[in-house]
Amino acid sequence: MTKKYTRFAEFYPFYLSEHSNRTCRQLHFVGSSLVLSTIVLALVTGNAMWLLAAPVCGYGFAWIGHFMFEKNRPASFKQPLFSFMGDWVMYWQLLTGKISFQPA
Repeated sequence: MTKKYTRFAEFYPFYLSEHSNRTCRQLHFVGSSLVLSTIVLALVTGNAMWLLAAPVCGYGFAWIGHFMFEKNRPASFKQPLFSFMGDWVMYWQLLTGKISFQPA
Protein backbone atom coordinates (compact mmCIF):
# COMPACT_ATOMS: atom_id res chain seq x y z
CA MET A 1 0.00 0.00 0.00
CA THR A 2 1.59 3.22 -1.12
CA LYS A 3 -1.38 5.58 -0.96
CA LYS A 4 -2.33 7.14 2.38
CA TYR A 5 -6.11 7.25 2.52
CA THR A 6 -7.81 10.17 4.22
CA ARG A 7 -11.40 8.93 3.97
CA PHE A 8 -12.72 5.52 4.99
CA ALA A 9 -15.04 5.43 1.96
CA GLU A 10 -11.95 5.51 -0.27
CA PHE A 11 -10.02 3.05 1.88
CA TYR A 12 -12.67 0.32 2.15
CA PRO A 13 -12.57 -0.87 -1.49
CA PHE A 14 -8.79 -1.17 -1.12
CA TYR A 15 -9.30 -3.02 2.16
CA LEU A 16 -11.63 -5.54 0.49
CA SER A 17 -9.12 -6.05 -2.33
CA GLU A 18 -6.54 -6.98 0.31
CA HIS A 19 -8.96 -9.69 1.49
CA SER A 20 -9.58 -11.48 -1.79
CA ASN A 21 -8.70 -14.94 -0.46
CA ARG A 22 -11.60 -16.98 0.91
CA THR A 23 -9.57 -18.47 3.77
CA CYS A 24 -8.27 -15.05 4.78
CA ARG A 25 -11.85 -13.74 5.01
CA GLN A 26 -12.90 -16.80 6.98
CA LEU A 27 -10.03 -16.37 9.43
CA HIS A 28 -10.93 -12.69 9.89
CA PHE A 29 -14.51 -13.69 10.59
CA VAL A 30 -13.50 -16.35 13.13
CA GLY A 31 -11.06 -13.98 14.84
CA SER A 32 -13.64 -11.19 15.08
CA SER A 33 -16.24 -13.63 16.41
CA LEU A 34 -13.78 -14.73 19.08
CA VAL A 35 -13.09 -11.10 19.98
CA LEU A 36 -16.81 -10.58 20.59
CA SER A 37 -16.93 -13.82 22.59
CA THR A 38 -14.06 -12.77 24.85
CA ILE A 39 -15.76 -9.44 25.52
CA VAL A 40 -19.01 -11.21 26.42
CA LEU A 41 -17.10 -13.65 28.65
CA ALA A 42 -15.41 -10.76 30.43
CA LEU A 43 -18.77 -9.09 31.05
CA VAL A 44 -20.59 -12.27 32.11
CA THR A 45 -17.86 -13.60 34.39
CA GLY A 46 -16.64 -10.25 35.65
CA ASN A 47 -13.12 -11.42 34.83
CA ALA A 48 -11.33 -8.74 32.82
CA MET A 49 -8.52 -11.18 32.05
CA TRP A 50 -10.66 -12.42 29.13
CA LEU A 51 -10.04 -9.05 27.47
CA LEU A 52 -6.37 -9.95 27.08
CA ALA A 53 -7.41 -12.66 24.65
CA ALA A 54 -9.34 -10.24 22.41
CA PRO A 55 -6.39 -8.74 20.50
CA VAL A 56 -4.65 -12.11 20.32
CA CYS A 57 -7.74 -13.63 18.70
CA GLY A 58 -8.45 -10.70 16.42
CA TYR A 59 -4.97 -9.99 15.15
CA GLY A 60 -3.73 -13.57 15.40
CA PHE A 61 -6.35 -15.01 13.07
CA ALA A 62 -6.18 -12.01 10.72
CA TRP A 63 -2.39 -12.06 10.42
CA ILE A 64 -2.34 -15.80 9.78
CA GLY A 65 -4.83 -15.15 6.99
CA HIS A 66 -2.66 -12.44 5.46
CA PHE A 67 0.76 -14.01 5.79
CA MET A 68 -0.16 -17.62 4.99
CA PHE A 69 -3.08 -17.35 2.57
CA GLU A 70 -3.44 -13.83 1.18
CA LYS A 71 0.37 -13.42 0.91
CA ASN A 72 0.31 -9.72 1.77
CA ARG A 73 0.99 -7.44 4.72
CA PRO A 74 -2.04 -6.41 6.78
CA ALA A 75 -3.25 -2.87 6.09
CA SER A 76 -3.22 -2.34 9.87
CA PHE A 77 0.54 -1.82 9.62
CA LYS A 78 0.02 1.39 7.62
CA GLN A 79 -3.49 2.59 8.46
CA PRO A 80 -4.51 1.03 11.77
CA LEU A 81 -7.70 3.01 12.42
CA PHE A 82 -9.21 2.52 8.96
CA SER A 83 -8.12 -1.11 9.03
CA PHE A 84 -9.83 -1.66 12.39
CA MET A 85 -12.98 -0.03 11.02
CA GLY A 86 -12.71 -2.15 7.86
CA ASP A 87 -12.49 -5.34 9.94
CA TRP A 88 -15.83 -4.62 11.58
CA VAL A 89 -17.57 -3.38 8.43
CA MET A 90 -16.42 -6.51 6.58
CA TYR A 91 -17.49 -8.68 9.54
CA TRP A 92 -20.99 -7.17 9.51
CA GLN A 93 -21.27 -7.45 5.73
CA LEU A 94 -20.17 -11.10 5.83
CA LEU A 95 -22.60 -11.80 8.68
CA THR A 96 -25.52 -10.20 6.88
CA GLY A 97 -24.65 -11.66 3.47
CA LYS A 98 -23.97 -8.29 1.82
CA ILE A 99 -20.59 -9.62 0.73
CA SER A 100 -19.48 -13.19 0.22
CA PHE A 101 -16.80 -15.27 1.87
CA GLN A 102 -15.86 -16.17 -1.70
CA PRO A 103 -14.88 -12.86 -3.34
CA ALA A 104 -15.71 -12.40 -7.01
